[in-house]
Amino acid sequence: MRLILPLICLAVLAVLPLHFSDYGLGLLIGAATYVTLASAWALFSGHTHYISLATVAFYGAGAYTVAVLNEVLPYPAILLCAAVIGGTLALIVGLSTLRLRGVYFVIFSFGLAELIRQLITWYEVNVTGTLGRYIFLDITTRQIYWQMLALGAATIALTAWIMRARLGLALRVIGDDETVAAHSGVNLARVKLIAFVLSSVILTLAGAITSPRYVYVEPSIVFNPTVSFLTVIMALLGGANRLWGPALGAVPLFLVFEFLSSNFPDTYPIFLGLLFIGVVFVVPDGLISAAERLTRRGQVRA
Repeated sequence: MRLILPLICLAVLAVLPLHFSDYGLGLLIGAATYVTLASAWALFSGHTHYISLATVAFYGAGAYTVAVLNEVLPYPAILLCAAVIGGTLALIVGLSTLRLRGVYFVIFSFGLAELIRQLITWYEVNVTGTLGRYIFLDITTRQIYWQMLALGAATIALTAWIMRARLGLALRVIGDDETVAAHSGVNLARVKLIAFVLSSVILTLAGAITSPRYVYVEPSIVFNPTVSFLTVIMALLGGANRLWGPALGAVPLFLVFEFLSSNFPDTYPIFLGLLFIGVVFVVPDGLISAAERLTRRGQVRA
C-alpha cells in the first residue's frame, strides 16, 4: 500500500496537463519544480542541518548549460552535460567548504550563487560581447512538466531509499552531533560530500529542464536569489527531515507566492519575510511534526 498510493497519485498528476489551460499548466510546472527543488535541498540539508542558500547557483548553472549548448548538442546530451557540470561544481565546492559550520556555511553558500552569476556576466560581456542567450528547443510545456514530475518523483524515491540506508543514518547522526558521529566511525567528509553532490545534481537538472520555458536566459533571471530562499522556506514549512515534508510545504507556499507576486508585485517580499519568520517561530520542525504533536496531545487528553 505504501508504494501503490504514491504510484496512483503520480499517474493522476501525469494526466493533469491534458485537462488544464496554459495558465494552469504553468502553475503545475512551477509547483512540480519547487517540490523537486525543496526535496533535493532537504536530501542534504534536512538531515545534516547545514542550511544551504546555494540552490540557485546549481539551478542557474543548469539553465545556462542549456542556453549555451542548445544549438550544438541533442537535448538528452545537454541534460547529461548539465548533470556532470552540477556534480563537478558540487564536488569542488564540497571538498573546500563542507568543513564550515553554522553561519559560515550559510554565508558561503549565499555568496557562491552571486559569485557564479558575476563570473558568467563578466564572461558574457567581455568575451562573447553580449549578455543573454536564446533557447531554441522543440519542447512543449507539457513535456517540461512531465520531465519535472519524473525528476521530482525520482528525488523523493531516492530520498526514501537513502533514509532507509546506512547513508541516511550517518546523515542523521551528523545532524545531531558531528563530534559523536566522528567518534562513531562515520566518515564525515565522504558522507556529507555524497549527499551534497546528489542534491546538487538534481538541482542542476531542475534548472536545465525548466530553462526552455524562459526562451531568453540571462544571469539576472536564472540566478535570482528568491529561488534559494523560497526553497528553504518550503522545505522547513513541511518538515525538511521528513520524506513528504518538502512537497507538503512547496505546493501551498508556491501558490501563495504566485498570488502575492501577481497582486502585490512591489510588496510581496515583505510578506515572504514575515512568512519566513513565522515558519521559524511557529513550526520550526515543520507542519508534519506539529500535526503529530497535536495528535499526541489529543490522545493523552482522551
